[in-house]
Amino acid sequence: MLMRSTGLGKTELKGKVDQVQRQGDFLIMYVDVVDPVKWRLRVGLDFKDLIKVASCMAKGAILRFLFSPKQWGKKEPDHPGDF
Repeated sequence: MLMRSTGLGKTELKGKVDQVQRQGDFLIMYVDVVDPVKWRLRVGLDFKDLIKVASCMAKGAILRFLFSPKQWGKKEPDHPGDF
């Protein structure tokens, strides 16, 4: 996973989703940032956030990406460029 923030300028963070847990009315997603810093991000998603994520994931281009056998390999993905 690559992450960028307007608050960090051009800095690119590398990390991975570690776990997702329910806490009350939220799902808490834990993301471990591993480069260039060691951070543990916590993202609280409420029901409206999950509906938004699901609706974005239901788009044709995203579904084709998810179900493409090419994505299932162990090859390191190409960098997306400036995002």
